[in-house]
Amino acid sequence: MSQHYFLIKYRFNDGEEGEWRDQIARFIAAIDAAPELKGKLSYLCLKNRGGNDYYHLASAADEGTIETLEKSAWFSSYTEKIKKASAGTVEVLPLELIGRTP
Repeated sequence: MSQHYFLIKYRFNDGEEGEWRDQIARFIAAIDAAPELKGKLSYLCLKNRGGNDYYHLASAADEGTIETLEKSAWFSSYTEKIKKASAGTVEVLPLELIGRTP
C-alpha cells in the first residue's frame, strides 16, 4: 500500500471569499463524515497570506481511496466549484514523497 499525495493550487478569482471558505469547510466536513474514507484520506487547505492563492494538500492511503472519493456526488460538485472560483486557473499536481519528519 502506497500513500498518494496531491497538491491542488489556484488563484481565487470569482465570488465572495467568506462564502468560498464556507464551501471548503463543507467539503472537509463531508470527508470527515464519510465512513469509507475515515483514516484513509487527509485534506488540508492553505491560503497565501495577503494574497488570493489557495493550496489544498490531499493524502490518500491508496488508489481505492481516491476512487471512492471521486465517486461521491459531493466531490464532483466541489470540483466544479473550484473551477468556477478559480476562473479556470486550478492545477492538480500529483506529488512524490521524498522525506519527512515523524
